[in-house]
Amino acid sequence: MLTTLIVIAVIVAVVLFVVVGAYNRLVALDQKADQSFADIDVQLKQRQDLIPNLVETVKGYATHERATLDAVTQARAAAAGANSVNDKVQAENMLTATLGRLFAVAEAYPDLKANTNFLELQRELSDIENKLAAARRFFNNAVSEFNAVRRQFPTVLFAAMVGFGSDKPFFDVGETDRAAMTAAPPLVNFQA
Repeated sequence: MLTTLIVIAVIVAVVLFVVVGAYNRLVALDQKADQSFADIDVQLKQRQDLIPNLVETVKGYATHERATLDAVTQARAAAAGANSVNDKVQAENMLTATLGRLFAVAEAYPDLKANTNFLELQRELSDIENKLAAARRFFNNAVSEFNAVRRQFPTVLFAAMVGFGSDKPFFDVGETDRAAMTAAPPLVNFQA
């Protein structure tokens, strides 16, 4: 009888040890993913802070491009107001697209392209975009690690019971950008 109780106590202790260890690992990975998302937020905030200066600089040269400038301003406001990962991904993809249109507009204005303020803002934005890409990679790695551990045995047996019931979403480029990246580039004609 005593031997049976000792065996049961050992089994319970081992199970408890495994469950507590797995729970602590989930908590640590969840925290890592949350922190890496906060790092993305910092870069996004810096980018959003540059946009009004960029819009004002372009306004001085391209006054009849009002629709593009308004689209950038609206996309910035939507990005600033997004909270969840999915909302933020959609808003930031929209902002990136409108910024692309803004820079396409700038190509039509040689004086604007030569403006030192515009060039500095463009350089800062490029630097932030590089930092954002690195932060997104780190976030997606943290999310991947969390999701993998959450789905592994024995964690999958109790993850939902302790508040980790679903996968975390990745910060991806979005369907529109993905389609553009996989499409064949247009043919270039050097004969013209």
